[in-house]
Amino acid sequence: MTVIVLSGPIGAGKSSLTSILANYLGTKPFYESVDDNPVLPLFYADPKNYAFLLQVFFLNTRFRSIKDALTDDNNVLDRSIYEDALFFQMNADIGRATKEEIDTYYELLNNMMTELNHMPKKNPDLLVHIKVSYNTMLKRIKKRGRPYEQLSYDATLEDYYKRLLRYYKPWYENYDHSPKMEIDGDQLDFITNDQDRKIVLDQIVKKLKEIGKLPQSWDKSTEIEIAEQ
Repeated sequence: MTVIVLSGPIGAGKSSLTSILANYLGTKPFYESVDDNPVLPLFYADPKNYAFLLQVFFLNTRFRSIKDALTDDNNVLDRSIYEDALFFQMNADIGRATKEEIDTYYELLNNMMTELNHMPKKNPDLLVHIKVSYNTMLKRIKKRGRPYEQLSYDATLEDYYKRLLRYYKPWYENYDHSPKMEIDGDQLDFITNDQDRKIVLDQIVKKLKEIGKLPQSWDKSTEIEIAEQ
């Protein structure tokens, strides 16, 4: 059983790469609930009052997904619980959470992480982080067209998005739940470019072989069907 988790900022292409990778490896994809998330539009409309509720909503769904993944067959998650505190801490740092909410969030997160330590499989096998610049991030946010994510909806989102990118570098450097690797989402357009997609898949397969999760002789020559996400 192999568990791969993806990470990266909003618009990095995590859902698309999850679909591509799961199809390529013949594994099960797990997608984070966004379009049917009832709290997300409320957060964008009033972030100060809904940051805590949104993060608890996400924490709950990510906890359920990682538990399912760690007890299921081979699978890929487009975002995981290991990334959750990054978002909450950033919102807390800009004054969108009270001390009581901060204490409650971290107590809940710690309880969940302790429970994961008792799972038959305790950690994922590989983190694939998609690194993108602000321009790439914004271009993909515009392309997928969720109204509440656009700068035209709220000009302060520019600072929010740029701040989020700054938080990811130390988060990735400090991540230690599994082996990890980084994909250059600026240079490699794995969503629409066949050649770039092959490069990314080759990089991930090479890493899986290095950590012993694929045999050295493993090869895949079938066509890759892109699922639009």
